[in-house]
Amino acid sequence: MKSLFFSTRRGLLACAAACAMLVVSACGGTAPAPTAGPAAAGASATATFNAADVAFAQQMIPHHESAIAMAKMATGHVGDPRVAALAGRIQAAQQPEIDTMNRWLTAWKMPVPSPSGDAMEGMEHGEMAGVDELDMTALMNAKGTPWDKEFLAVMVKHHQGALIMAQQEIAAGVNPDAKALAQRIVTDQQAQITEMKQIRAGL
Repeated sequence: MKSLFFSTRRGLLACAAACAMLVVSACGGTAPAPTAGPAAAGASATATFNAADVAFAQQMIPHHESAIAMAKMATGHVGDPRVAALAGRIQAAQQPEIDTMNRWLTAWKMPVPSPSGDAMEGMEHGEMAGVDELDMTALMNAKGTPWDKEFLAVMVKHHQGALIMAQQEIAAGVNPDAKALAQRIVTDQQAQITEMKQIRAGL
């Protein structure tokens, strides 16, 4: 009987210990560590990222900066109010996205691209996106309708470069916030490409 008592007591203690562990876990105990680094501010602390997410942010930041630099050239050059409004929307949309991606890279402890400064300093990245030095020279020297046509043609190519990078992130990235931003870029910039082509056809 004594042996049975101690055996039963040990079993009850083991069961109690196991139940206590389950309660701690259910009440918010330490979560398993993520397989990669932490996500950016605003995302789940357990979200992961991979090399594709990092490359997307590091490449899209200077790409957006060059788009903003070109859009700022509308002041003193633009002719059509529709083009002026489009340039304003590009700046308003892409600067917050740059800020977000900078925060991601900082949270991931990954290098943050240096600000491009102006359109000419970002020319190396512009060439990758289908924008070359001749395009930039034409933008700098034109005014009115000729500038509008050149800006729209160059920005269509630039947006197409962004679509490629965003689609690569959607296919290969793992961070949910980065993939969501990539999808928004695809949706927004594809719509702007259509709009720019329509405006340019009517100039």
